[in-house]
Amino acid sequence: MGLVQINAEQPEAHGGDRAWQDLANCLGVDPDLFFPERGASTREAKEVCRACVVREECLEYAIVNGEKFGIWGGMSERERRRVRRARGLTRVREPRTAVADSPGA
Repeated sequence: MGLVQINAEQPEAHGGDRAWQDLANCLGVDPDLFFPERGASTREAKEVCRACVVREECLEYAIVNGEKFGIWGGMSERERRRVRRARGLTRVREPRTAVADSPGA
């Protein structure tokens, strides 16, 4: 899940509060479990995430910060990429406001 990679000096995202990390199921678990070799199973890491009370916060952190590796919030990078794409499509499909449509806006 990558908690070991988060640096205290790193600019904070997702509301700026990372206190959720102290409640994570992966705290104290070997980080290698969350960064499997290419083609290796992610099942065990996702099991740790499944019952985690801060799973959504972890996943949102990874999405907002563009984490490219590892299992975060129970999702692989491929799965998170789909979420990012879906959010991008949602933003494109939102109706434009009248202000944005007016000349000179």
